[in-house]
Amino acid sequence: MDIKEFNEIFNKYLKDLNIKLDEEQIKKFYIYMNLLIDWNEKINLTSIIKPEEMILKHFIDCLTIAKYIEENSELIDMGTGAGFPGIPLKIYRNDLKIVLADSLNKRLNFLNEVIDTLKLDSIETIHTRAEELGKNKKYREQFDIATSRAVANLATLSEYLLPFVKVGGKCICMKGPDIDEEINIAKKAIITLGGKVVKKDVFNLPQSDLGRSIVIIKKVKDTPGKFPRKPGTPAKEPIV
Repeated sequence: MDIKEFNEIFNKYLKDLNIKLDEEQIKKFYIYMNLLIDWNEKINLTSIIKPEEMILKHFIDCLTIAKYIEENSELIDMGTGAGFPGIPLKIYRNDLKIVLADSLNKRLNFLNEVIDTLKLDSIETIHTRAEELGKNKKYREQFDIATSRAVANLATLSEYLLPFVKVGGKCICMKGPDIDEEINIAKKAIITLGGKVVKKDVFNLPQSDLGRSIVIIKKVKDTPGKFPRKPGTPAKEPIV
């Protein structure tokens, strides 16, 4: 796909999100897409490999949360994988200070090349697990926003994310369309970890029947020091 076609398809979807990108931003997304395609032949970064699908299911999907992020926020993207949603958010919102964290070093090698190639600043990568980093005083309760896309059920995800968020900050959880039961099951975990569900947004991606949900959890009190528990425990034994 050449950049002209990329621009036309991308802008078709962006219009529905009421988002405008300049020529330089479009170019960065285009380079990012091609790096993703190239690297995906060496390591498994995504099962979505067609350019138009990447635009909608990765880039547009990630940008749906931008409206919930205040200016100059400090954000951690936990379990970022191929950089979603952190890299698209940074390309669109250069005011954001972002940490991309993932447990697989080969993914971070890819992300570091993306960051260097696109000359992105105020963004860093960390090779870690959420349960380990969440105990680190440098990162614990230091962020305005913690987010994650397609990582875990909401009870487990709350234990991954809430320890990073300042009181008054929030978690932005990107989920599939059927979210009500998951929210209900996760209520005890969210309360225990110092959070409160304040918003649920259910919608389809532009010009598609692809359902998505965004769950906003506000941090209302400090997370107890025993959380997160040791690596593997939040996934095996969610707080319910």
